[in-house]
Amino acid sequence: MTETEDVLTVAAGWRAAGEQVAIATVTETWGSSPRPAGSQMVVTASGKMAGSVSGGCIEGAVADAAMRTMQDGTPQWLDFGVTNERAWEVGLACGGKVKVFVETLA
Repeated sequence: MTETEDVLTVAAGWRAAGEQVAIATVTETWGSSPRPAGSQMVVTASGKMAGSVSGGCIEGAVADAAMRTMQDGTPQWLDFGVTNERAWEVGLACGGKVKVFVETLA
């Protein structure tokens, strides 16, 4: 089982248990990035998390976006990079760029 399959298995289990779940997926990277495209993190409305989209440096911001997505049902594209002040604020000091797509698991 791959890391992505494991995260999706966890997400499916949480969903089957009645949790509301959002999935964040790295869709693109540029330069130095701690996690490759395809990396995933899942978040529940109750605050559980599994997986990783950044090795920790932007996960708080991604989890916040996942909570908003679960509340309003609207998927989000997140863009963190060297010219994005928010990236430095959340700790993306690696000098790279990461794009993340956040959606709910139906």
